[in-house]
Amino acid sequence: MTFLHTLARYPAILSLAIIAAGPAAAEEGMWTFDAFPAKSVRDRYGWAPDQAWLDHVRKSAVRLTGGCSASFVSSAGLILTNHHCVASCLFDNSTAQADLLDKGFIAARREDEKLCPGQQAEIVSAIADVTGTVQNAYKGMSGEALTRARDAAIAKVEADGCPDRKTTRCQVVTLFGGGQYKLYTYRKYSDVRLVWAPEDRAATFGGDPDNFNFPRYSLDASFLRAYENGKPVKPSDHLTWSPRAPKQDELTFVVGNPGSTARLWTQSQFAFEREVRLPITVAVLSELRGRLIAAMETSPEKQREGLDMLNGIENSLKVYIGRTKALNDPDFTGRLAKAETDLRGRSGGNAAIGDPWKDVSAAVQDYRKLYLPYRFITPSSDLYGYAEALVMAAKEKAKPNSERLPGYTDSALPLLEKQILDKRPLYPWLEKLQLSWSLSKAREYLGVDDPDTQLLLGKESPEQLAERLVSQTRLSDPEYRRQLWEGGLQAIEASKDPLIQYALKLEPRQRALKRLVDENYQGPLTAAGGKLAEARFAAYGDALYPDATFTLRISYGQVKGWTERGKPVPYSTTMGGTFDRATGSAPFDLPRAFATHRSEIDPGTTYDFVTTNDIIGGNSGSPVIDRSGAVIGAAFDGNIHSLGGNYGYDPSLNRTVVVSTDAVQEALEKLYPAPWLVTELKAR
Repeated sequence: MTFLHTLARYPAILSLAIIAAGPAAAEEGMWTFDAFPAKSVRDRYGWAPDQAWLDHVRKSAVRLTGGCSASFVSSAGLILTNHHCVASCLFDNSTAQADLLDKGFIAARREDEKLCPGQQAEIVSAIADVTGTVQNAYKGMSGEALTRARDAAIAKVEADGCPDRKTTRCQVVTLFGGGQYKLYTYRKYSDVRLVWAPEDRAATFGGDPDNFNFPRYSLDASFLRAYENGKPVKPSDHLTWSPRAPKQDELTFVVGNPGSTARLWTQSQFAFEREVRLPITVAVLSELRGRLIAAMETSPEKQREGLDMLNGIENSLKVYIGRTKALNDPDFTGRLAKAETDLRGRSGGNAAIGDPWKDVSAAVQDYRKLYLPYRFITPSSDLYGYAEALVMAAKEKAKPNSERLPGYTDSALPLLEKQILDKRPLYPWLEKLQLSWSLSKAREYLGVDDPDTQLLLGKESPEQLAERLVSQTRLSDPEYRRQLWEGGLQAIEASKDPLIQYALKLEPRQRALKRLVDENYQGPLTAAGGKLAEARFAAYGDALYPDATFTLRISYGQVKGWTERGKPVPYSTTMGGTFDRATGSAPFDLPRAFATHRSEIDPGTTYDFVTTNDIIGGNSGSPVIDRSGAVIGAAFDGNIHSLGGNYGYDPSLNRTVVVSTDAVQEALEKLYPAPWLVTELKAR
């Protein structure tokens, strides 16, 4: 998928053989590192990683805060990830005269490596179970009081766990809907720089038609480097670079940070998705796409400036449309309902568990009444995002850590500060387009006379308000943002900036809506989630994995094609196949370097390949590792069948799509030459 990291992937193919609430089938599962199913792997393959192997790959795995996964591949902090994971970095470092997203980037020396604004690399150093601490904090409570007590306990655990917030980050992760809480401690590196990226067409060859499909011919790979104190990081562990072709049926592991799944949802939650959130999301994103395309067609400059956003919107739309199809398919939803019925039957008569499904249903019904104002009270644009974050941070920092909103606690503030203060280009026309679009959708869905619409717009139209706010704000200046951040609440309240004043006007209503959602939805869901987890453990034992949470997981599988309409789909493609697939017209136009160096490319080089590993959005850039612990590729997509991965896994059809190290090596040597990187990787 061109932008696998932007959203989790959702169902479009509906023949999944799943038991959503039961124990995992072979090769199914995004497993936490403290609960890896070694026995299952050994029983199936005759071999399983030992603890030393698991510790090594864990310490080599990197989470990128932009929403992707990655891995250290050298002793000098070199990081392998996908091209689409660095597209925003390329975009932010581009100008009209030097379009790095279009042409690619190769640093001639380390001094030329370019900072990626807002990016941070994180490596898990420890995982601790804090379930008792958090659950005991809200025992016997309900509603908003429950969420406040839970959030206070989490804030304390995170603050106590990471007193050194310069080099570490602590994050308490909710698993099984509140059945477990784990403290993840990260070693973080806030200076991440771009090293090497091919031209855009090499990574996006085939474009949207090939997205979520295979065969693929995509060089979706790039390199970053982590720095600390101005010097390249020397990680304690890194993966061995192995530029070789994969072998049929060989065992593979994907180590990364899957973003979000909904395999443990109840029927009432699925119904809300199908009936409320999905139709609205598809409609409003479709309009944004149309507005953006129309604006981009007016000039070459806007074509360049809007491309990164357009790619993300188009991928998101494909995801949401796939999810809509899935939840409107009676066979698929019947399987989900059957799984819930089975779990409820196994739990019947257990007074301690009660009926959490009924509790979730009641909470969802209440949320339906709150959803529209809660969704539309927050306008969309990067500049407004700065304003809201500055206002909320200033007010939250004045409180004790335990009383702050999530996202503004001591453990969260360093990354937020970086993302607010890092310099990056902003384009006024894009800001006005996003802001006016989001305000117009709020008016459309809430109604002209709704108090929230009147609060958002006053007497102005969406277009007038967006024009005034964007034209007069100073928030595009990072130095001004710094003054407001460091000046605190006094500076915020004294500011005459119209976007700051607008955010201050909306903030009380946003807080009020959050309190209502916590009282009527989030609190009841947390209480019910703990009971649902108890039901699952009692019914199926501990051979379960939690839904994805953009935290480190490991999946196992093998290199294998599949059968499509009675015909076998090979497990790999070759670089020479690119020339056969090319048509001369976008998105199947040859990358410039391919056309120029055709005679030098080894056409038999393995390009992309597929495995049975279970992944989801967020796994973009995850290393694909062989049993020796060497990296043989980077995951960047799934086939069309894996769109169902948000709700279930089918080993006969679901496939992970990987760009091979064999192809990346060929590119480093012949297409986008970087001999110093070849040396650093200690390759051929």
